[in-house]
Amino acid sequence: MAAAFTLLRAASSPSLACGDAGRDGGSFHCPRLPPRKTAPCRKILCSLKYGCLGVDPAEAAGRTAASPVYSSLTVSPAGDAAVVTSSSEQKVYDVVLKQAALLRRQLRPATTTAPPPATAREQLADAMPRGGLKEAYARCGEICDEYAKTFYLGTLLMTEERRRAIWAIYVWCRRTDELVDGPNASHITPQALDRWEKRLEDLFAGRPYDMLDAALSDTITKFPIDIQPFKDMINGMRTDLKKARYNNFDELYMYCYYVAGTVGLMSVPVMGIDPESRATAESVYGAALALGLANQLTNILRDVGEDASRGRIYLPQDELAEAGLSDEDIFKGVVTDKWRKFMKRQIKRARTFFEEAERGVTELRKESRWPVWASLLLYRQILDEIEANDYNNFTKRAYVGKAKKVLALPVAYGRSLLLPYSLRNSQK
Repeated sequence: MAAAFTLLRAASSPSLACGDAGRDGGSFHCPRLPPRKTAPCRKILCSLKYGCLGVDPAEAAGRTAASPVYSSLTVSPAGDAAVVTSSSEQKVYDVVLKQAALLRRQLRPATTTAPPPATAREQLADAMPRGGLKEAYARCGEICDEYAKTFYLGTLLMTEERRRAIWAIYVWCRRTDELVDGPNASHITPQALDRWEKRLEDLFAGRPYDMLDAALSDTITKFPIDIQPFKDMINGMRTDLKKARYNNFDELYMYCYYVAGTVGLMSVPVMGIDPESRATAESVYGAALALGLANQLTNILRDVGEDASRGRIYLPQDELAEAGLSDEDIFKGVVTDKWRKFMKRQIKRARTFFEEAERGVTELRKESRWPVWASLLLYRQILDEIEANDYNNFTKRAYVGKAKKVLALPVAYGRSLLLPYSLRNSQK
């Protein structure tokens, strides 16, 4: 395969040269590219697979259809370049910009600005248990405690309103995931997912179907939460119904965004940004996205054997081929030197996303940081366990033991007290 690297840039960009992505530079840290002396330093907005997305500050603040950041540019060693279709990263970045703008304005989406009509209010009342919203939120908390105990403990430090909102979001995400991974997954059809999406739209319009929906319906009236990430997660479930292979990381990136990156975008408005933070909203959303991507990549690497038993391979086919591996090698489940080398590359990528997420966690409101730090530290340790298992993720499931989980909690709490990253240099 010819060596090439993929870059993202604005159509009007005179150069791809860039420096470090600082606080004012947007969402993501980016590896340095060879500088071109004639080009001015440009701000960076990028994810971590493909180099840089160079964006001038004015472009980042007010891009229009006339000046899009749109292309995936493949550059060969000879310097030849060809613009291809818009990449997954760019599509996701557009969503990030929308969510950040909504948060900055502190506006609710258009679907929730008007009070629900009388019929919607009646439906909300019908969906309520006898104890009302308090009981609905309590049930969400019970579910969160049952399935994500460490995260649940972290949420107890949050204010009551934020804590209950995070529980409601968690429960909706879990119910959505259960559609394709739960006990009834074999009976789920595209039409069932269409009905679930219609139910989501009703929920955002103030017409919840049941008490758990009602908790989320109430949450979106209190925080500037957009429906798009929720719809995108449902798209991820649709992908699972029809797709069992991913040709390259660009395809896998979009899948990881759909099923996990979306959670970060849903949560930032509730978690809140520290009032003293100097970080841009885009950078905090970008870090939340990075954490979701890192968690999903870790899930994929942990579950290679389990997924293969269901005929699924969530690994970039082109990178498998580069490593001299094939689907047949995955199904055989034998750890070889080729497999170890391949896994080292995949683990390195996941860790890079975790590193990117760390900066953004520090920018959240102090009371919201602990559950996020706990999730980050514990999930990242799964990668350590894969290495400890000699990269055997075919027959051994990497997991973090209870003792390590307990030890991680005070570490996560300590990190939650640190000064926001955007303020550290200014106080030296």
